Amino acid sequence: MDFFEHQEVARRKTGLLVFYFVLAVIAIIGAVYLACVLIFSLVGPGDSGGQAVRARDFWDPGLLGIVALGTTALVGGGSLFKIASLAGGGHTVAELLGGRLLHPDTRDADERRVLNVVEEMAIASGTPVPPVYLLEKERGINAFAAGYAPDDAVIGVTHGCIQTLSRDELQGVMAHEFSHILNGDMRLNIRLMGVLFGILLIGITGWILFRSTLYSGMRASNDRKGGNPLPLIGLALYVIGYVGVFFGRLIQAAVSRQREYLADASAVQFTRNPEGIAGALKKIGAISEGSKLETPEAGEAAHMYFGDGVGGAWLAMLATHPPLADRIRRIDPGFDGDFSKVSLAPPSHAQVDRGGAEAPKSTGKARMKFDPVEAITKIGTVDPQRLAYAAGLLESLPTPVQRLTRDPYSARALIYALLLDRDERIREAQLRSLSSSADPKVFEETGKALTQVDRLDPGARLPIVELAIPSLRQMSPDQFRAFQQNVRMLMEADQSISLFEFALLRLLMRHLAPQFGGRAEPKVRHTTPGAISGPTATLLTAIARVGQPDQGEQARRAFDEGARALGWGGARVGPSPEAGLEAISKALDSLAEASPTLKRDVLRACATVVGADGHVSVEEGELLRAVADSLGSPMPPILGEPA
Repeated sequence: MDFFEHQEVARRKTGLLVFYFVLAVIAIIGAVYLACVLIFSLVGPGDSGGQAVRARDFWDPGLLGIVALGTTALVGGGSLFKIASLAGGGHTVAELLGGRLLHPDTRDADERRVLNVVEEMAIASGTPVPPVYLLEKERGINAFAAGYAPDDAVIGVTHGCIQTLSRDELQGVMAHEFSHILNGDMRLNIRLMGVLFGILLIGITGWILFRSTLYSGMRASNDRKGGNPLPLIGLALYVIGYVGVFFGRLIQAAVSRQREYLADASAVQFTRNPEGIAGALKKIGAISEGSKLETPEAGEAAHMYFGDGVGGAWLAMLATHPPLADRIRRIDPGFDGDFSKVSLAPPSHAQVDRGGAEAPKSTGKARMKFDPVEAITKIGTVDPQRLAYAAGLLESLPTPVQRLTRDPYSARALIYALLLDRDERIREAQLRSLSSSADPKVFEETGKALTQVDRLDPGARLPIVELAIPSLRQMSPDQFRAFQQNVRMLMEADQSISLFEFALLRLLMRHLAPQFGGRAEPKVRHTTPGAISGPTATLLTAIARVGQPDQGEQARRAFDEGARALGWGGARVGPSPEAGLEAISKALDSLAEASPTLKRDVLRACATVVGADGHVSVEEGELLRAVADSLGSPMPPILGEPA
């Protein structure tokens, strides 16, 4: 199953979750209505009305309407409230669990090691580097990924995780969490939290009603005949709510267990090092704290963790994670189940480095051999070759460049420096404009960054931008608005926008704008090829013209190759007359609303156009990765032999 199929499955599961939610609400309405009818038939409100109530027919549309309205409002409102409270993305969940954001420039050896591993995994997978939160009071070994999409994902790790695990084991755990990010599990996890909270609210309301009416003056009814039905109604709501939560947790646990097995297998596939994740799981079994979290909120996110964070469930069907020994044996069939043999020696701080990785050898090639099929199959995956590339790239970056990515001021300066023109006359005009519009401290940093940026390998530009995104997210809304204006000013200074500038702008706006109240996550609106033929033709035309020096016949042949990949055949759509960068932006915005399988077809056609001559340049690779990113499909770095 490839990335797009995983996304389609996640989308279907979200729809299935909505269906189950509706069924649950209907069942709760029926149960509450039945309870009310029985209670009212047993307990009359008084002498004057008790007989009428006891004679009530089982079918009472008025009562049913009140129950249906109240239950739907309570469960639906509670679920929407919980989901809305988590709308801030993964950092909301991390902070709920007591996480502290790790500063990208931390000097703590354990913190630096986990940040290094996360940076490598992000670059190797083509995703922005997610912020990392440390649950510093938690001694158990655990981690989680949270958010709605890779754009707003965060990684959470416990203090026990970074203090106990070796670098290889930490890499295995992070590969497991990146699998959840790439496979679309996070959105489903947050919606599960919302649904369960809404159902739980029925039980909480019932308990409050039961307690408040039982122990208040309302129970004193010696001066009247009959009884007060409210305590019994409250008790019924309490029972119904918690029975609903029980069945909800059954669904949650069943989904979670299967996703954990898949994420374990993906971690092995990503790293080709089964000892890493197996070693982490063995250490969980070897320490007294295991993977348990102490925070009272741990249960809300039980299905998100790497290990069982709330202790063994009293019923196996309610366990959100498979048994630890079973997970280990799927990776290491020879494991005998004896955790006492596991070494708990603390990791060496010498492992803070990147494992002796070599600098990448293919980054700076002007043109490389290119296989379009492989480029698409690699979307949403990590492999050892790209992990080694990422480690080597980061190792080869000068220390000053790495530091530029780790602070909100210097990260802005880095982006400005990347956009300064090589023509001295244009560059001077850009710097004059920037001196009056940028923060003085940022402008000063831009001058320092310029000397470093001018020496950069062109192939390292987009990965460096991805490294800087966590720091850029720390801007205030006012700083972001000024940053956005300055970026556009620098791009338009020479009256044209280059491919790199276009790719950079798309990357920045996609990953920063949502945090500052910009564009929302696109919804699927196009499910048939015909609905996207126009935007697709625009995109293929633009890519064909970029990759072919001869804007005529060669570009037409490249376009036709892409059209054939889409199966357009004789009734194909011709090249679009409008294929400027503005037209591409509109086309990408429309294609972002296509279903995952349609996006895969479009990206395969784009890759086919790029590879029509069998090669890919750095600029073509940057454009292709920007297109994939705009469609919510993280494309790993394009590696290949020199042409």
